[in-house]
Amino acid sequence: MTLALLRLAQPCLFGLAAASLTYYGYHLIETASFQQHQEAQFARLLAAPSPPAAAPAAQGTLLGRLQIPRLNVSAMVVAGTGEQDLKLGVGHIAGTGLPGAPGNVGLAGHRDTFFRPLRNIRLQDRIRFTTLEGEFHYQVVATRIVPPTAVEVLTPGEGQALTLVTCYPFFVLGNAPDRFIVRAERIP
Repeated sequence: MTLALLRLAQPCLFGLAAASLTYYGYHLIETASFQQHQEAQFARLLAAPSPPAAAPAAQGTLLGRLQIPRLNVSAMVVAGTGEQDLKLGVGHIAGTGLPGAPGNVGLAGHRDTFFRPLRNIRLQDRIRFTTLEGEFHYQVVATRIVPPTAVEVLTPGEGQALTLVTCYPFFVLGNAPDRFIVRAERIP
């Protein structure tokens, strides 16, 4: 009886595995295509004789490029943290500041895509956020793990800060119960 069940289950399991791999492959291609398109658009905007003036960004609008050189992170940043925004890039958290202004720039990303390398971030690592307004450099001053309700990590404070938010732990299957926070301060 057990052998008969295994023979029946084998094609179903093979089909499920094939469907899962197809979905994963499609997601990788879609994300890579979006990142390439946004990178090319951003390069064109930066090369323009006079970049367009910044306006309040609608959800999904390109804001810039986030780079963490030591971790080989380079991701395009869009306005918003909706499901589609975070599927394709790093999202700017609504209500937080923008680079160059006093306050706290909040960015969110998935722990299993763009922000997976954050598990290896160290104090004093450099972060670069390039927008049409310029290039802004930050240095990591703290990391911590907090519950999802700890929105005080996005509090503006006195100077210019950057806060990266992702789910934690990095390698749990399903919904992660906590958030991994990287706090960086702007450097000249």
